Amino acid sequence: MARVFRSVVPSAVEDVFAWHARPGAITRLTPPWQPVRVGAEAGSLRDGTAKLVLPGGVPWVAAHEADGYRPPHQFVDRLACPVLRWRHTHRFDAAGPGRTEVTDHVDTPVPEAFLRSMFAYRHRQLAADLAAHRRYRHDPLTVAVTGASGLVGTALTALLTTGGHQVVRLVRRPAEIPGERTWQPDAPAADLLAGVDAVVHLAGAPVAGRFDDRHRRAVRDSRIEPTRALAELAARTDGGPKVFVSASAVGYYGPDRGDELLNEESQRGQGFLADVVTDWEAATEPASAAGLRVVRVRTGLVLSPRGGLLRLQYPLFAAGLGGPLGAGRQWMPWIGLDDLADVYLRALTDSVLSGPVNAVSPEPVRNAEYTRTLGTVLKRPTLLKVPSIGPRLLLGQDGACELAFAGQRVEPRRLTAAGHEFRHRRLADALGHLLGTAGDLIESAAGEPA
Repeated sequence: MARVFRSVVPSAVEDVFAWHARPGAITRLTPPWQPVRVGAEAGSLRDGTAKLVLPGGVPWVAAHEADGYRPPHQFVDRLACPVLRWRHTHRFDAAGPGRTEVTDHVDTPVPEAFLRSMFAYRHRQLAADLAAHRRYRHDPLTVAVTGASGLVGTALTALLTTGGHQVVRLVRRPAEIPGERTWQPDAPAADLLAGVDAVVHLAGAPVAGRFDDRHRRAVRDSRIEPTRALAELAARTDGGPKVFVSASAVGYYGPDRGDELLNEESQRGQGFLADVVTDWEAATEPASAAGLRVVRVRTGLVLSPRGGLLRLQYPLFAAGLGGPLGAGRQWMPWIGLDDLADVYLRALTDSVLSGPVNAVSPEPVRNAEYTRTLGTVLKRPTLLKVPSIGPRLLLGQDGACELAFAGQRVEPRRLTAAGHEFRHRRLADALGHLLGTAGDLIESAAGEPA
């Protein structure tokens, strides 16, 4: 039996089909709450093969059917599995000027209720990505990215490539596939950035951890000198990058500023992370001095069930074991993963942005409100308050202060002044999208595929 899911997106048929045909589409469409990862993308929608990897390393291999390939209106893939029937017909039909009806026909015994949230996510993601590429339209760029395999890097590189940009992944191991270059953080090769239009520097050791001397050294050493070396290289590369976008963090403002509303002009705070971020941002100065447009993306708490805080919380809250941290009064400057990817896309393509940019939602919440909202989205109670002793035992006194109980009421003033459009301004909307509980805009029905 076929399950049919349909919606209309405000983009031309040719643009919708081209988006699906580019590298990164399957990554952008894979729901983050599902325990799968992309193993391989199809080289062609006509006859290529894509692979998802399920828990335990079980492969889900989908082969595209040449006889179902009718650009720009249709392509078909079929699951190569004798146990489960799955044939997916992707249809794109004009629904008026600059509008496309997107229809997914899935011939499978899997219940419609199980599939609905997945396809609702896919349709929302497609529409939002196409809208982002319209807003930040730019001639194709070649973008070198460090940290491309991380949480943010994976989302961003897929967003870039589906928009027609080329990504050069700077990796610390020997380069193995086309599009990779080996990067020695302390002494990058002289030709590393040859032919590159822009750099996105995301790499750095995870901040989360017990704040002992070893951890502090790893956090600092992985950021300051590698950033300076890369900025110096960008500055001296003939015909090289014109834009240098570096990750930064709201840790710049210090761990506890109370209810003070913080923007990019606010004074730096005190503490280990404030010191690190200050030096981290200063390390980009060689690029600024050489005339490159430099953007320092001061990132808040990035929300995704695939990483960071939400990855730790999701199983606990889903089991009804979540609750506020301490009194729950600390401010949480959050941002959804896709909104953060949009900020980086805009930083690359919009000459208006330079200097520090706060990448946070315009509606920060206190920890208690965050806790209630996550519980509501998951339809679970949030009655188990986490005592302050817990984070202190795990992170140490300084780590708990700088991470678990840090409170920064940060606003994205520069993005707001630039008229930036957020996909999810409200926490409930962001969590609903990321966790598959959002109200959807698709129609669904039973029928036969075209």
